[in-house]
Amino acid sequence: MPTNDFSIPSLGKASVKSPVALSKRNDDLIANYVSDDELIVYDVQAVPDTPVTYARRELIEKAGPREFIYFDPSKVRAGIVTCGGLCPGLNDVIRAIVMTLWHQYGVRSIAGIRFGYRGLLPQWGYETMDLDHTTVSEIHRQGGTILGSSRGGGENIEALVDSIERMNLSLFFTIGGDGTQRGACRIAEEIERRKLKTAVIGIPKTIDNDLSFVQKSFGFETAVGKAVEAVAGAHVEAHDAVNGIGIVKVMGRESGFIAAHTALGNNDVNYVLIPEVPFDLEGERGLLTNIRERLARRNHALIVIAEGAGQEHLAASAQTDASGNRKLGDIGIFLKERISAYFTKEGIEINLKYIDPSYIIRSTPANPNDSIYCTRLGNNAAHAAMAGKTGALVSLINNTFVHVPMDLAVAKRNRIDPESPLWRDVIQATGQPALLKN
Repeated sequence: MPTNDFSIPSLGKASVKSPVALSKRNDDLIANYVSDDELIVYDVQAVPDTPVTYARRELIEKAGPREFIYFDPSKVRAGIVTCGGLCPGLNDVIRAIVMTLWHQYGVRSIAGIRFGYRGLLPQWGYETMDLDHTTVSEIHRQGGTILGSSRGGGENIEALVDSIERMNLSLFFTIGGDGTQRGACRIAEEIERRKLKTAVIGIPKTIDNDLSFVQKSFGFETAVGKAVEAVAGAHVEAHDAVNGIGIVKVMGRESGFIAAHTALGNNDVNYVLIPEVPFDLEGERGLLTNIRERLARRNHALIVIAEGAGQEHLAASAQTDASGNRKLGDIGIFLKERISAYFTKEGIEINLKYIDPSYIIRSTPANPNDSIYCTRLGNNAAHAAMAGKTGALVSLINNTFVHVPMDLAVAKRNRIDPESPLWRDVIQATGQPALLKN
């Protein structure tokens, strides 16, 4: 059976004693350094009476501060970039990286790269932002990113590495999703080809929660919380009207995690439509007939739909955005219009309300749980970079902070398995048919 290679590249031997004051003993009430030999397994499923052995590359390296680091902190210059769409918690991660470098390691040269990868390209003319402990002390209280963000630019690998080299960056932190980390992976490869000593460490940011080998992306929990508020409002509107129908569209281009978790977090949702499960509109078992039957029974219906669901019903587009993502048709507006037309044709009065809270959700500050998570991701990213790790993401797997190779995390997207316990629980919570197919 094929296995994953979790080996983490390193810039060289870590021989500098870390200024982070920790312990190597287990009985002195002081937190310990983390060793490269502290490892976890990825797949925790087990078969009785089956012996299992693992090669080193099959085990995942724990994140955390090392006793010996690669860089001399007094000579380090760090760069931080935020790319792609906004997401709750970006400022929290920036703050955590800066605070850890500044207070734990004594790093005094930290550059904020403005507006994503574009900030490294000379033709855009964006100046860097000097970051220190005072600059970032309050930024976690606001949404968005103080550095600004943009899509695209990550394909210009040679130009990006030219800028990293000119800026003399020892550490380069990329905060972003699939496209960002795919670019960071190629940046790390080009840095290695040039034999530069720059550590490239990624912090996985994707509000859709669709990066592989990442238990939970930061901002996801906040997004679900805000989506639940929108769904609660839609439910009241639908419930208190004659044949009321509420539609709420949430993020999720290729993965329906926000939609699924929102339904479970609200428990008033009647239909969840996600990219992983196709559905029919017309026909005896299609969505429209099902809604009509539900209105006859219950007088209201509430639908949560992920933005990437039902694209088979829309005209395919060959256009892409600056990140290379295929431009989607607006399934929310399409569904609103088709439902309205269907019930008009049937001569049935309905009261339909459509809500799209996407950009409100994306720009909100992180909730306390996400803020805690962001802080720990940023702390561990700083430790990984100072230890000379490179081409790696800081991730959470099996409730443990770990290092994951970038190329592994971006090899495929994480998607809902329609036969998984998660989707089973959604079907049971909503009462919708397992398949809305004829």
